[in-house]
Amino acid sequence: MSLDFGINPIAVIVATVACTLLGGLYFTVVVAKPYAAVMGRENEPAWQPPASAFAGQFVSTLLVVLTSSVLLNSLRITEIGTGLLFGLVVGVGYLAAQTLNIAINPNFPHPFRYTALNAPYFIACSVITGAIVTALA
Repeated sequence: MSLDFGINPIAVIVATVACTLLGGLYFTVVVAKPYAAVMGRENEPAWQPPASAFAGQFVSTLLVVLTSSVLLNSLRITEIGTGLLFGLVVGVGYLAAQTLNIAINPNFPHPFRYTALNAPYFIACSVITGAIVTALA
């Protein structure tokens, strides 16, 4: 058994940075107000996340990108079109579904709206990851 997963570390870094930047733009500009409303904080002052939130988001994105890279390599997916399809399947089937699963609890006042705001970001990042990893394979 080999521990060489055959991933391209440059592709992993590029995809992680791309998704992190997209998340920063998406959540602070595109959906900032609806996100506050869906969390029940529309009447509170603008929330400023601590540095640990950014670090946590980067690390979790890195783990998702690494996992997708390992899966893409294990499945021998090297064509960009197939990488995009892989990203869509993973984005919808795992990431968006898990977002809803996490949100369906009493701490989320609007779980379906929360999922509707978050899922596009997770799906986009998964598709971006599939494209970058296969393009740089």
